Amino acid sequence: MTSLIQGVFNQFPAEISKDFMGNNYVIKKGIKSKQAVMLAAHLDEIGLIVTYFDNLGFVHFSTVGGIDQRTLLNQEVIIHGREDINGVVSLVSREKLTASKKSFLIDDLIIDIGYSQEKTVQLVKPGDVVSIKREPFTMLNQNIAGKALDDRAGITVMAVCLNELCRIDHKHDVIAVATVQEEVGLRGAFTGTDRIKPEIAVAIDVTHAQTLDTKAQVNIQLGKGPVITLGPNIHPRIYSGLQTAAKENRIPYQIQPVAGPTGTDARVIQLSGQGIPTGLVSIPLRYMHTSVETISVLDVVDCGKLLAYYIASLPEDLEELSCF
Repeated sequence: MTSLIQGVFNQFPAEISKDFMGNNYVIKKGIKSKQAVMLAAHLDEIGLIVTYFDNLGFVHFSTVGGIDQRTLLNQEVIIHGREDINGVVSLVSREKLTASKKSFLIDDLIIDIGYSQEKTVQLVKPGDVVSIKREPFTMLNQNIAGKALDDRAGITVMAVCLNELCRIDHKHDVIAVATVQEEVGLRGAFTGTDRIKPEIAVAIDVTHAQTLDTKAQVNIQLGKGPVITLGPNIHPRIYSGLQTAAKENRIPYQIQPVAGPTGTDARVIQLSGQGIPTGLVSIPLRYMHTSVETISVLDVVDCGKLLAYYIASLPEDLEELSCF
């Protein structure tokens, strides 16, 4: 993954490094200040892990992160064992497939790799990671669908932001962090924030967009612009600054109040050290934690531009943002 990150960010005048956790850091220097603005988007994805295999050679598994179990049946997967092995998720017993059953538990499912038990034990062991096999594809209206857009779309937002900052003066150093292990406990953001100790930070993630089954429970819409979060996890002056930057630069945006922890990297960034003033910008996304997560390319581009214009508008001394 580091080579992929370098391939994306090497085009910018920036320093790229990595820590022992696997976080990737892209540092673009500002023109005046030695203070730092942190951007964070996670590069890990939800998946599966091998738990054991039975006497028929079928592989049993558990989840890594909050994968939508309803969508697993008949998915193509790759077991990353001694070599990459293709498999198909199937049912333990066809008797489980009844008209009354709405979804299946993990214990109902196995991975069929086509081998006997003897051959399986040579190639697969408990603890091997399993990923969903799915290539992204384009849809109408500048939308795309695929796996792991949560949150690799956020990585793209950081690239768009740095691209914009190459032609806009900005005072402060910008450190874009591609964090790890967000889906299993926000771990990369915790260690990354402690390492760089930024003055302020903005996390970038995805948020649920309306679908037919969400009815009135979700108000965020695909293609209507970045989502700016407010609530106790968010510093009010960063929220208002993002909102002002959107208005002044005619970027469409949506507001999302979150009454508690956001469940994103913003949660641990805010609580790091003596506290970091933190914001959150999200990309509307449909079908979260499935292999067909769907986003609008326009929303991604607008998110990156919004962050760039916000960073360019920051005062010379970021300490004043710590005040309410």
